Amino acid sequence: MDNTEITADDLVELVRVYNPKTNEKQIRAAYEFGRAMHEGQYRHSGEPYFSHPVAVAAILTEQQLDDGTIITALLHDTVEDTRASYKDIETLFGRDVAELVDGVTKLTNLQLNSTETKQAENFRKLFMAMSKDLRVILVKLADRLHNMRTIKAMRAEKQAQKARETMDIFAPLAGRMGMQWMREELEDLSFRVLNPEGRASIIRRFITLQRETGDVIQRITGDMRLELDQAGVEAQVFGRAKKPYSIWRKMEEKSQSFSRLSDIYGFRVITQSDEDCYRALGAIHGRWRAVPGRFKDYISQPKSNGYRSIHTTVSGRDGKRVEVQIRTQQMHDVAETGVAAHWSYRDGVRSNNPFAVDPAKWIAQLTEQFDAEEDHEDFLEAVKLEMYADQVFCFTPKGDVVKLPRGATPIDFAYAIHTRIGNACVGAKIDGMRVPLWTRIKNGQSIEIIRAQGQTPQVTWLDIATTGKAKTAIRRSLREEDRARFVKLGQELARSAFAQVGKRATDKVLRTAAKNMRLNGIEDLLAQIGSSEITGRQVVQSVYADLVPNKGDHIDAKSAVVGLEPGQSFKRAPCCNPLPGERIVGITFRGEGVTVHAIDCEKLSSYEEQPERWIDLRWHDGNHPAVYDAVLDLTIGNGAGVLGRICTLIGDASANISDLEFIERKPDFYRVLMSVALRDVAHLHSLMLTLEAESDVAAISRFRKIDGQKPTT
Repeated sequence: MDNTEITADDLVELVRVYNPKTNEKQIRAAYEFGRAMHEGQYRHSGEPYFSHPVAVAAILTEQQLDDGTIITALLHDTVEDTRASYKDIETLFGRDVAELVDGVTKLTNLQLNSTETKQAENFRKLFMAMSKDLRVILVKLADRLHNMRTIKAMRAEKQAQKARETMDIFAPLAGRMGMQWMREELEDLSFRVLNPEGRASIIRRFITLQRETGDVIQRITGDMRLELDQAGVEAQVFGRAKKPYSIWRKMEEKSQSFSRLSDIYGFRVITQSDEDCYRALGAIHGRWRAVPGRFKDYISQPKSNGYRSIHTTVSGRDGKRVEVQIRTQQMHDVAETGVAAHWSYRDGVRSNNPFAVDPAKWIAQLTEQFDAEEDHEDFLEAVKLEMYADQVFCFTPKGDVVKLPRGATPIDFAYAIHTRIGNACVGAKIDGMRVPLWTRIKNGQSIEIIRAQGQTPQVTWLDIATTGKAKTAIRRSLREEDRARFVKLGQELARSAFAQVGKRATDKVLRTAAKNMRLNGIEDLLAQIGSSEITGRQVVQSVYADLVPNKGDHIDAKSAVVGLEPGQSFKRAPCCNPLPGERIVGITFRGEGVTVHAIDCEKLSSYEEQPERWIDLRWHDGNHPAVYDAVLDLTIGNGAGVLGRICTLIGDASANISDLEFIERKPDFYRVLMSVALRDVAHLHSLMLTLEAESDVAAISRFRKIDGQKPTT
């Protein structure tokens, strides 16, 4: 049916086929409202513009989606392109539909093909919109599908831009959501625009092949039905040739010509039960030879989006390979609609398919690691890994299946089994042969991890690992290693501080100090001393207050900020390290308290779209202890005793050096990053003036670590 001919009656009938209880009145009202709003608007093709929203709604009826999604499709461009407002939609069709229309509008306004940093932020917004209601992305995908089907009316450069965006973002997203049919069509429509000659050549070769070999699909389908009947398995068998882009990609990946490419046909077996799936597999493997490494059991190991099926590739006597998918009807329903199955109807009732995942749980799982990444590049890397990666299946020495993204290494494998195994990894064997840790794992390989006592993760592993789980565990271990260093330093500082008042830093004394300072034991106390969060003098004072001269009441560092909720904890943002006396603002993190930023911190721009997370804060007035780190970028002369004199000046200014890192070493100068514990911003300015006056200091500035970058050399 031509989209321009789809009337309100036609659309209602399309919905009523799978949902007889549909709210016909609301759908008709949305149809009439949308048509009235778009009156006088036309597409590039010259068709009335309203033919587009109607076509999008029709695409969504093919997925048997609920009334709210269908109505949203009819209205999805009204707020963006007509005089209709959010309030109008809410009044006429309810808040649920208004929120969905608003979500689609915001997605439409995202420029998803811009620079890397901007793209990371746009992905973040895209996933935020998805997490609110996944139906927003279902409408957007249907919108993009219809636009790609009618893309010929656009200018050539606009076609190329939309096709590239579809290939890079929307097609992988459809695949990640389990909507494989939509992924394939979006890819093929994009392929038609981006490489028309390549696509035409594939189609010509298909026609030639069919002329030479006859109808291969019909012949193999008949053979499979015969084998299944003889095995007593009741099943339907369907066959098809793969899409041109899928074949082109295989040719590129395997560097093979079309004539040498074997698995260009796909077959699907739909059975009555799980048991029949495995019986069908046995019957097919009994007739045709299974191709090693091409078997995947997604029934026992389902994908995170609910997809279940058995995949195998078999070859006949002529050496031609075919791919076979075996699944039940319920599994097939989810395979066709993916996560969208949650909102679909079957036989007039909301789908109760046991394999359809809860979209809230799915999106929470998908975004869990993204929320942990504050760095834009890390976030974008994680998104791309999750969305673009095909999977490989490998085995433990005991035969257990481990699922990893394509391109994964033995380090990813080790962490997939257990963090402890990953941390202790020193090497790996693949199929019994020792391999480097950066080796890429292939389907069907058996991996054995070699461990050693005392081994800890190396910084270089971050470049080797590909999974979010492995990278997170490596970063955590590296932080803990720093903590061990701080504990060791804290032991020395504590011993020295207690010795100055004639006391010993015994375990009992340190335990008492930790309790008095409300810290979690001796190790936490020593780590905070070593990292200059607290001073040895404060620890001594917490136990022997009468032995430490009172230099005036200091404001407790744990309650130095005004404006927090009772019991709410805070930490200074490592990017800007705000000091008492500077204007500050807080950003809330669920379960982690509040992170305090300086008001001019560049990182705050990432939270502009989330005003509900901002808290107005200020520092307490009064005397603050010298426990707040600031980093100084110093260029100093390379002469005898220069560094010592600078350290003496810092000590004389009642500041404490907590860390020192050399950035450049030249014959005539050094460049260093020096972390200094200070009282407040006035203390910082005073210290910088003192150092600037020193003749051996060529340059000095405050260094702020935005997005983890080092200073340029």
